[in-house]
Amino acid sequence: MIIITMLLYSVAASFIANSYILVKQMPQSLFVLLPVFLFVNLFAGCFIIKTRSKTLRICYHGTVLLASFYISVILSIICQILLAINPNNNSLFWESLVFCIGVNFIIFWNGILCVYLTSAQLGIKLRIIGIICGMIPIANLVALFFIIKTTTRECLFEVKREQRNRQRYGQEICSTKYPILMVHGVFFRDTKYFNYWGRIPKELEANGAKIFYGNHHSASSVADSAAELKARITEILSETKAEKVNIIAHSKGGLDCRYAISKLGLSDQVASLTTINTPHRGCLFADYLLSNISPDIKNKVANAYNSTLRKLGEPEPDFLAAVNDLTDASCKQRDPEMPTPKGVYCQSVGSVLTKASNGKFPLNLSYHLVKHFSGENDGLVDEASFQWGEHYILLRPTGECGISHGDMIDLNRQDLSGFDVREFYVNLVSDLKNKGL
Repeated sequence: MIIITMLLYSVAASFIANSYILVKQMPQSLFVLLPVFLFVNLFAGCFIIKTRSKTLRICYHGTVLLASFYISVILSIICQILLAINPNNNSLFWESLVFCIGVNFIIFWNGILCVYLTSAQLGIKLRIIGIICGMIPIANLVALFFIIKTTTRECLFEVKREQRNRQRYGQEICSTKYPILMVHGVFFRDTKYFNYWGRIPKELEANGAKIFYGNHHSASSVADSAAELKARITEILSETKAEKVNIIAHSKGGLDCRYAISKLGLSDQVASLTTINTPHRGCLFADYLLSNISPDIKNKVANAYNSTLRKLGEPEPDFLAAVNDLTDASCKQRDPEMPTPKGVYCQSVGSVLTKASNGKFPLNLSYHLVKHFSGENDGLVDEASFQWGEHYILLRPTGECGISHGDMIDLNRQDLSGFDVREFYVNLVSDLKNKGL
């Protein structure tokens, strides 16, 4: 339906753009062409897409206009060439050309402004490429093709997600018995301005989940972070009157939670622990970096980080303590001291990248280093380090993209081909509900 819609609007745009001769011979045709032109520019695609989101409607509207412009330009070139080769139509050709350019100009700028202002998936890179290539023949059409492809996929993806949520509205498939505590990894904080978990919490809440956050420091030792989480869990239980919490923890957060449960006596307050891309057996490349970088450089980096975080309000950040607790040596020493707790459902999730370029900076750089030492990895943690607990899920890419350490928490808010991160967490939490947790 969407492709047919784009073709219909493309035909309309192409006809209007090349209708100068018709208008000149039959001025009354403007009474038909002008309303059609206005309709295309104001409502293209708006009556086809099924969404409640105004932003998504505008994005789709812009996408249809750009697709119409794209096809119209190709057809217009052919029409104007045919008109130009007739020597008797010289003045008529120039008038028609100006008319054609004007029509396509309006359609293009209407469309490009709509998608630039509303698309979440274009990103800065593709927007800049579009601007740079805008005045370069051929290159501008190539760039426009990728813009249209990206926004079309975005619209289809979001519409499908909305339809799925409408179909299960009221079922509250993520309404677990115990509240969900989401625990971030190292070097991040839980803030209201930038959610560490991207679009995931909102999707879980839309399906009935009750979400809380760890609110612990960004860089501390595992033991110190665990102590903070213990206090946070006590606070949540007091607020909700619940007996336990379900924990979903990413990266180092998984180690912090394991320590809190096993060493700080929280097993009776935790119903389940799901670790996401957690280095249970450490990161061998971290040992390599720490042992090969000079103490002066390590201290300078640590001091710069700690100083910055203090200015932002964090009282006692400890960069080196956090990093040292992620090494292969530290994790292997600590792992036997934190056995799988009885009475707590424990599971782990991991993912892998296929090539460095699929990971955002700096994961595209660290990928090769981790691969050299440990093989398959997500850009930071190797596959052999993920598995823990009674159930293990390894996510392998169905396409070329791969799933990075950051992709697993929707850090870049990017829709990946073959992997819907929001729906993955909906299914994850829904499974906890089905287990009575």
